[in-house]
Amino acid sequence: MKIAVNTRFLLKDKLEGIGTFTFEVLQRMVKNHPEHEFIFLFDRPYHKQFLFADNVKPIQLFPPARHPFLWFWWFELSVPKVLKEEKCDLFISTDGFNSLRSETPSLIVMHDLAYEHTRGGLSYLIYKYLKWFGPRYARKASRIISVSEYSKQDIVKLYKIEPSKIDVVGNAAHGESFYPITLSKQEECRKTYSKGKPYFIFVGALHPRKNILNLLKAFAEFKSMKPNDTRLMIVGRKGWGTKEIFETLESNPFKDDIIFTGRVSNEEYRHLLGAALALTYVPFIEGFGIPILEAQKCDCPVITSNVTSMPEVAGDSAILVDPYSVSSIAEGLYQMAFDQDKRQELIEKGRVNCERYSWDNSAELFWKSVEKSLA
Repeated sequence: MKIAVNTRFLLKDKLEGIGTFTFEVLQRMVKNHPEHEFIFLFDRPYHKQFLFADNVKPIQLFPPARHPFLWFWWFELSVPKVLKEEKCDLFISTDGFNSLRSETPSLIVMHDLAYEHTRGGLSYLIYKYLKWFGPRYARKASRIISVSEYSKQDIVKLYKIEPSKIDVVGNAAHGESFYPITLSKQEECRKTYSKGKPYFIFVGALHPRKNILNLLKAFAEFKSMKPNDTRLMIVGRKGWGTKEIFETLESNPFKDDIIFTGRVSNEEYRHLLGAALALTYVPFIEGFGIPILEAQKCDCPVITSNVTSMPEVAGDSAILVDPYSVSSIAEGLYQMAFDQDKRQELIEKGRVNCERYSWDNSAELFWKSVEKSLA
């Protein structure tokens, strides 16, 4: 059997949510099924680290698909052509996109429908593209994978898709990459990044949906509640719609205690999580929220949103706050900073929570969905 896969989010040293899901599931799937040929479709020069086994054939398709007009070209012209030429039995797309012009059965992963709930800083053209094609991609697919029960129900409700057509395959944190660091390493990390001071940490690309504006405001409110030397660290690349974030930063009375690191290496990321007072991850909407599990793997307790998928992923192992309420977030910060018993309780619950998720299990569930797609 020939299985083509959209791998355009496999970018060396630049794996984020979709890229991580693609990487972790595919590397297991191709190794577990050497009897099948996998054709990886890249939209730019690829790195050999993503050719996981001998049964992988890489093909670079033109053009680099990073703009709505180029998305259309790539998915509606380039992809159908290669699917036909290679006589593929299935097309897998892990970023929610599909090919409407191809006759090949398709399995797509829809991580969330955030654009259906908020424009969230997206350009007008991208927003309209997603709104127009999103439901059409879903209806065209032979099957759909969602990463949480929340996302599944959202797809069912908004796109009128039969629930039986959707399989839930969760994310995970890689056990080999995320684990606690020693006390001496924690101290060393704080000396390097926060001048030895305790810090909260946010991880993710900077854009409006991640709710960094309210986090910055909540941090200022928290600092005003009781004198303390705690800092806030923002880790991640600049996404879109960041102008207001930095305008708000300039007017923040505690801006000198706020650190923007930009993108960091995987090892630095693990150390920063391991040395943090807590992860402060409070998006307005999230299909899953991998940083929750990555933090818990590092014994870093979590403050996260009480909406969409995050209560499902965190369960009772995190402080849940209202992302729309600055005061609610500030109260979560205060509790984590000054209630050590609660903090230790959440660290222990986080260890248990992580056991619910593994990439090995995700890969098995994904393959079952592949088999259903071809049935």
